[in-house]
Amino acid sequence: MSTIGSQLPPPRRLLPWKGLERRLRDVGISGRTLVIAAPAIWLTVFFLIPLGVVFAISLATKQFGRPPYSPLLTTEGGTVQLTLHLSNYVKLITDPLYVAAYLSSIRIALISTVITLIIGFPMAYAIARAPEKWRNVLLMLVILPFWTSFLLRVYALTGFMRGNGVINQFLGLFGIEPLVMMQTDFAVYVGIVYSYLPFMILPLYTTLVKLDTSLLEASADLGSRPWQTFLSIPLPLSIPGIVAGSMLVFIPAIGEFVIPSLLGGPETLMIGRVLWDEFFSATNWPRAAAVAVAMLVVVVIPIVLLQKAQDAVVEKGK
Repeated sequence: MSTIGSQLPPPRRLLPWKGLERRLRDVGISGRTLVIAAPAIWLTVFFLIPLGVVFAISLATKQFGRPPYSPLLTTEGGTVQLTLHLSNYVKLITDPLYVAAYLSSIRIALISTVITLIIGFPMAYAIARAPEKWRNVLLMLVILPFWTSFLLRVYALTGFMRGNGVINQFLGLFGIEPLVMMQTDFAVYVGIVYSYLPFMILPLYTTLVKLDTSLLEASADLGSRPWQTFLSIPLPLSIPGIVAGSMLVFIPAIGEFVIPSLLGGPETLMIGRVLWDEFFSATNWPRAAAVAVAMLVVVVIPIVLLQKAQDAVVEKGK
């Protein structure tokens, strides 16, 4: 009896979460549902609901009081009335100021994204082809600026580009006249490229580091020149990284406010500054909300186009 008893497996202990999992399964809730529920609740509470509030405010009109916009629902004489105003959106289309602000924001963000790609691609490729022991060090140097405040980094650029800044003092050693860089679009481009360059490098690196070097060797053995090898192998294979990096740079750049305010001039018109003026200077919350909603639509369009391009590349690769 003792021999038989010693051979019996020990009794299984019921883990605490097993009982909870069984109870949730009884009511029709699976573990997958719980995992999805957490980010879904977060996005609903902190994105969809605030976005709905902003959209509702954009359908109101400005008024003096608290809050500084007209109510959408009114109850007078026992009658509930819903009043929606589209005048704010009509103003965005008919007023040249807003049209110019949107077009200028798209232009500056697009040019900045292209410049960031031109600078970031060689850097990402060099890091991906560097010895493995140096890659983490090089990546840390790319991420290092994020350890400093964004506002402080942008403000530090003024010390380089102003009339008596570091750059003009260096040029003065060679007898070159001081350059006018501050309060220009050039300074805005420099600020955006400098601030968002890591967002382009990191997605490109994650794509290029997976590149099989034997493909490059095979291309060279077949007689391809370096530029032909680049156009036929690394560039097509890095398109997912290019799309991801371009989205990470273009989306925040189109609504940038700090960089144009500190580095740009009066002629530098971007939608972020217009949104700030409408909200704080003019105290026109409905107009500012309409500007924000329209800007979201403007940003969603390139996201959809870039996502389709990325999906096409993935399908072609299969």
